[in-house]
Amino acid sequence: MKSVLVKILGILLGLGLGGMGSAQSPVINGAGASFPYPLYAKWAYDYEQITKIKVNYQSIGSGGGIAQIKAKTVDFGASDAPLTKEELDQAGLIQFPMIIGGVVLVVNLKGVKSGELKLTPELLADIFLGKITRWNDPAILKVNPKLKIPHQSIIVVRRSDGSGTTWIFTNYLDKVSKEWHEKVGTDKSVAWPCGVGGKGNEGVAQYVQQISGGIGYVEFAYALENNMTWTLLQNKAGKFVAPTIETFQSAGANADWQNAPGFYMLLTDQPGENSWPITGASYILIHKNQTSPGAKEMLKFFSWCLKNGAGTAEKLHYVPIPKNLVELIEKQWTNVTYQGKKIWQ
Repeated sequence: MKSVLVKILGILLGLGLGGMGSAQSPVINGAGASFPYPLYAKWAYDYEQITKIKVNYQSIGSGGGIAQIKAKTVDFGASDAPLTKEELDQAGLIQFPMIIGGVVLVVNLKGVKSGELKLTPELLADIFLGKITRWNDPAILKVNPKLKIPHQSIIVVRRSDGSGTTWIFTNYLDKVSKEWHEKVGTDKSVAWPCGVGGKGNEGVAQYVQQISGGIGYVEFAYALENNMTWTLLQNKAGKFVAPTIETFQSAGANADWQNAPGFYMLLTDQPGENSWPITGASYILIHKNQTSPGAKEMLKFFSWCLKNGAGTAEKLHYVPIPKNLVELIEKQWTNVTYQGKKIWQ
């Protein structure tokens, strides 16, 4: 799979920024979150084989994606941090969820395998606050009495760029830790108490792999793609759960999308014995009033992904958008116009 993604990346980077208005070879240009990048890259590759329509998606972080769609330098932006209805209206944008996934903790600890190390919300917050600095701290050993944990320093790895993955992660810590709420809070970029920064999910994954004693947070597909060691995490019900399609689905099971203004939804720290605590949706942002005649082609691509891309999503360990939500999304598209006329029926 890694070689396939590398090939896809090479193809996408070679597309340039031609814009949807190109008569010879239409190019749909997007930029933003690295959280869904492995899936968007595969969808774009598959769609081009079928339609010859190229989709160029740049993984630059949610903050960059929001900035670029607001500046109208791309056809669509992507963000894991949803905008409020007020923010959307002010910028003339609409947003819709494209995929659901999980943010997981990855570690580089000699002798420790995936699913062996248990972390509680309190431990996780204290590690990223810089209060727990060694892996054999008594608080960690108490939760993991039978696990042989090396005596070494903890090196926190976090994002250095504006990131929706960071927004999801800090939103969770903000909910479970009063001290985190008071000292750090939630945002796409925060004043980190400690650690080293990596750009994108890719950068964090790379640093954790290189740094002995490292711990970081990445989208689950990156952990699997890079054969990284992931941890269990205690959820709101007090159960230690593993990151899987099923636990991500459980976290999103009670989401009331129909009554969420602008599809604004938080899926962190959800109830349920099987729910993964750090789950989030990744969003697409487009202008309500389009300026390109190729805007309908962009919506056709999204429609194809939502209706035909579920199998690919699951193979890459994302949760596909349920059919009833797809219907709500396409209903929203009927409000998108070009030169004053609706482009989606």
